[in-house]
Amino acid sequence: MSVLRLDNVSYSYGENVVLNQLSLDFEKGKMYAVVGKSGAGKTTLLSLLACLARPDSGEMYYLGQDVKKIDTYKYRSKYVGVIFQSYNLLTKLTALENVVLSMDIAEMKKVDKSAEAMRLLRSVGISEQEANRRVLQLSGGQQQRVAIARALAYNPDVILADEPTGNLDGQTEKEILGIMRRLADEGRCVILVTHSPAVSKATDIVIKL
Repeated sequence: MSVLRLDNVSYSYGENVVLNQLSLDFEKGKMYAVVGKSGAGKTTLLSLLACLARPDSGEMYYLGQDVKKIDTYKYRSKYVGVIFQSYNLLTKLTALENVVLSMDIAEMKKVDKSAEAMRLLRSVGISEQEANRRVLQLSGGQQQRVAIARALAYNPDVILADEPTGNLDGQTEKEILGIMRRLADEGRCVILVTHSPAVSKATDIVIKL
């Protein structure tokens, strides 16, 4: 069964039709690249998958259930992890505090959230010293790693990432892609919007809009 499925989904900005009767299936354990020219609807598609927007027509299903019947807050805080190109971290907090806050929002019952947050940060290459720095004291690559750890804080089935390597150098891009590949191999569905040929080549399925 697909973890996410779009059935004849359309979306418009006024008279500008961006997505027209789009049907797609996304499975766990696979890594997808969404590509296309500027204005093709890549970020719009990601917004629909994250329930940050609703389609004008058509249906979206999560594990076979109509997403409209799932509480939007629950969907975004438990089932889907979103990684933004601009990271969207709280800059007044440390890396560790950002991840713990994500657990609090998801109402996780971990006895020691700080220990779990540190485990997640280590898993994406952030040391304890770096974890206790404020976000603005970290490099772009480090901030992206923190954003990934934050998205993993509530163990979602789906990871959505908008240009996750767009602001990074070539070596850091490879490292971030390696993390994404591992997440897919562990059984998650990973969906990346990208302009990078290197990113597209590293995925299992390329969706061209």
